[in-house]
Order: sequence, then C-alpha cells, then structure tokens
Amino acid sequence: MSENKDTIENTEVVDALPEDAAPAADPVAEKIAALEAELATARQDILYAHADTQNVRRRLEKELADARAYASTAFARDILSVADNLSRALAAIPADLREDDKFKSLVVGLEATGRELESVFGRNGVTKLESVGQPLDPNKHQAVMELPSADAEPGTVLVEMQAGYMIKDRLLRPAMVSVAKKPD
Repeated sequence: MSENKDTIENTEVVDALPEDAAPAADPVAEKIAALEAELATARQDILYAHADTQNVRRRLEKELADARAYASTAFARDILSVADNLSRALAAIPADLREDDKFKSLVVGLEATGRELESVFGRNGVTKLESVGQPLDPNKHQAVMELPSADAEPGTVLVEMQAGYMIKDRLLRPAMVSVAKKPD
C-alpha cells in the first residue's frame, strides 16, 4: 500500500500544475540571450557610426581638394581681362610697325608677356576654349548674335568675339560667339 500511496501523491502534484504552464526557463539562459541581443545592437551601432565617419572624412577630403583646385578662380577670372587687353593690343599693331626697328623690341616684349601669361594659365589649370567651327554648346558658349551662312551648319560657331576659358573641369568664362543660321 505504500507504493500506491506514493503513486497517488505524485499524481496529485502533477495534476496540480495548470495545463498551459511550461516548465520554468533557465534564468541564466535568458540573461545570456538578452546580453547577446544587446551586443548585436551595439555592434550594429558601431558599424553605422564607422560608416558615417568614413563618409564625413571622404566628403571633407573632396571639399579640401576642390578648395585647393579652385581657390584661384576669382583671381584667374580677373586676370582674363588683362589677357584680353594684351591680345587686343597685339592684334592692333600694324604689320609695318612690327617690322620697324624702333617698335620691334616693344612688340617682341608684348608677345613674350602674352606667352608667359599663357604659361601661367597652363600651370594653374586654366585653358582656352576652342570655339570656332564647333557646334554651339550652351555650357561653354554665349551666343550674342546669329549670322546667315550657306557654308556652315546652323548652330555652328562662326566668330569668337571673346575667348572662353576653363579652370580644370569647370567653366571660368563662356566664349562670346556668333552662330551660323540658315540664310534667308
């Protein structure tokens, strides 16, 4: 009878538990799972912060490179008027004065100054645009008038009234040009 008594008591204990109740979870396992989730979140936050830092560094490096490359833009734009005046002065000298011994050294000096100015422009990334004979590019040319032409395609640059310049890959000054149109 003692065997039956033990069996009945064990049955009563099992019957006393609700049917839905799961056995108690291990508190250590719960703590480990919570810490692993927290660690994964922290790792993700660190990766985002690292990526953001790299993006900021790249952006600052690009801005610094652009600042170095284009720092002389305003100065170069101002010097272009000097180059224009020098070119007009050289173009205005008649051929007979170019050959005259009194003016020959002056002409040679002005031409040397023009070559030096072009050399300085070249060293600083300032280049002259080639416009005549090219199709009109509104990103590089400013059309100031149209000329009827049977020889050239409409929209082709016929005359350059003022040279255009680029500094590195940016437009410094557009070329002022006349463009061909169909004859009337």
